[in-house]
Amino acid sequence: MTQGLLRSRTFKAALLVLLAANTVYFTVFGTAAKGIDAFAWLTLLVLFDMETAYKDRPRSRAAQLAVRAARLVAGAGVLAATIGYVFAEDTLDALNAGLWIAVVVLLEMELRWPALIVRQRTAFNIAAVALFGGLALLVLLWAASGMWLDAYDAVLWLVAFAAIEVDLTRRPGDSPQRAAT
Repeated sequence: MTQGLLRSRTFKAALLVLLAANTVYFTVFGTAAKGIDAFAWLTLLVLFDMETAYKDRPRSRAAQLAVRAARLVAGAGVLAATIGYVFAEDTLDALNAGLWIAVVVLLEMELRWPALIVRQRTAFNIAAVALFGGLALLVLLWAASGMWLDAYDAVLWLVAFAAIEVDLTRRPGDSPQRAAT
């Protein structure tokens, strides 16, 4: 195993541990919507990371169905939490959830229809910058409001999805350093 790959895996594992700790915290001490949201997004992250990490390996039909079912359940959790934020008038969390849903749509498009993304690269990049810019703005709003755990959690998610994006842009045989350049 190359040093870069080991660093990449260690980095991802550390991110996952921190996000899992946040999920436990939000589940125990947060609202029901926060707990469901954190658990659902963590599940989607793990599933999406598995899909991108092993995208070139064949999977059985049963494994594909299991992943799709888990993603559907987690997606329903995200939607339920988002609706909960709207009804609770939790504007920042509702905006955050909406922006992340749009980010996932972009990532799904990039994973499933790479030729379309290549043809529409400028539009795709503009959409991605706008979405991630909105998410970064929410970090600043949470921090300005003294909501440090929410700001910290949002930064962790931005870093986690950046790591997934690096995996998506990596060509077979590329080292982790080459993909990031």
